[in-house]
Amino acid sequence: HGIEVNSNCFDTMIAHYLIDPEQRHNLDHLSRTILKYNPIEIETLIGSKTKPNKKMEEVEVEHLKNYAAEDADITFQLFNKFDSKIKELELTELFFNIEMPLVFVLNAMELEGIKINESSLKEFSVTLNKSLSKLKKAIFLLAEEEFNIDSPKQLGEILFGKMLLNEKAKKTKTGQFKTDESTLNKLSGSHEIIDHILQYRTEKKLLSTYVDALPKLISESSGRIHTNYMQTVTSTGRLSSNNPNLQNIPIKTELGRQIRKAFCSKDQMHSLLCADYSQIELRIIAGLSHDESMINAFKNSRDIHTETAAKVFHVDTKDVDRAMRNKAKMVNFGIIYGISAFGLSQRLGIKRKEAAEIIESYFKEFPKIKNHMDSNISFAKENGYVETILKRKRYLSNINSGNATVRGFDERNAINAPIQGSAADIIKKAMINIYHKLEKKQLKSKLLLQVHDELVFELFNGEEEQLSKIVRDEMMNAVKFNVPLEVEIGIGENWLEAH
Repeated sequence: HGIEVNSNCFDTMIAHYLIDPEQRHNLDHLSRTILKYNPIEIETLIGSKTKPNKKMEEVEVEHLKNYAAEDADITFQLFNKFDSKIKELELTELFFNIEMPLVFVLNAMELEGIKINESSLKEFSVTLNKSLSKLKKAIFLLAEEEFNIDSPKQLGEILFGKMLLNEKAKKTKTGQFKTDESTLNKLSGSHEIIDHILQYRTEKKLLSTYVDALPKLISESSGRIHTNYMQTVTSTGRLSSNNPNLQNIPIKTELGRQIRKAFCSKDQMHSLLCADYSQIELRIIAGLSHDESMINAFKNSRDIHTETAAKVFHVDTKDVDRAMRNKAKMVNFGIIYGISAFGLSQRLGIKRKEAAEIIESYFKEFPKIKNHMDSNISFAKENGYVETILKRKRYLSNINSGNATVRGFDERNAINAPIQGSAADIIKKAMINIYHKLEKKQLKSKLLLQVHDELVFELFNGEEEQLSKIVRDEMMNAVKFNVPLEVEIGIGENWLEAH
């Protein structure tokens, strides 16, 4: 209808998300909990939300005006409460300069959408179905009978009742054997059938979630898929998406990479450009902890995992082998999530004692990181929350709990939330700046997707140099930080090639 929404907006849903990220943020819930007022329920107008008996435009105006006016009234009352709360919690910059401008960027991205190569997915579907058929035969051969692999009950009976693959196999509350992902992963390598089942599950999930589902999401009017970005879901500040869920597309496996191959540019005049922050979370922890050796490694573009391995295993960098580097890499990323000796031993397949020694050695070599982690936990215990570089807050209600398990969970969040949240703040700021630069310079290239630490653009061929420069500059300089933020850029016909 040619209506442009004024950019000077205040969204009460997003405001409440920043004020209390763990809670629900929809209007009816906020009305009941904050205003202590029960609003008119939509069911009284159209019937069930899932199976309505009439459309909104068919509702009598007399009923509709009360419902609509009440929504506006409640929103305004919430605005009056939240506006002052945003200032009180020092969330003004985050709300007005990041989250609200981002609404318009995400709207443009959703409307633009991205092209999907249907024929590539159809070919991949045939390949996956053949592979699943082979896996089923192999599983039935090893089990010496046919059964429903997708039934946890039947699978448990075969693996633990008949084949006795684990004498200490745990059961669920209903009395059947546990066959969830973590249970089977622990048994990986112990018997051929386990590895076949894990592979079967991976392929089945890819087939149903992406390969067969993506073509059904293509819009008839645009011929593209239009993911729905959600700003008020994750407690860390990261975006989430659905229809499709882009954040869950696996990238470490060859099969997962085939899904990315299906996301392509719209025609021969365009390509896809991908820009990815390199090791942003490690750079953030180095910067926040002010650890000089880590900061210098990043400033001098040295391989951080090799540097870490050299320090932890007390060898020269040139003597670091692949096994040492892999262990150091696992520790580097594990530390961000507050990994324990047990957790590291599980990931590396080593004894707990060795894992504990590696962690102890790590903290001796990087004492400022340990100090930073401890001070974050102390701050959380005193204040009940931790915050990012832009004051995004994560409340930790169980940080002082007497229950060691729930307290440990919040202690790990006290370490991780400021890192993940700061990464979210940085990429959001970069997205806003890039979007406005592209508009200002009237480039034909568009920002299409945001996935984790990566941005995907539809590049109008001929604008490679301009777009690459804008993207690199804005991503690297989104915030002033004491560690350089490195960005890797790739260009290709599809997402896999560009990545």
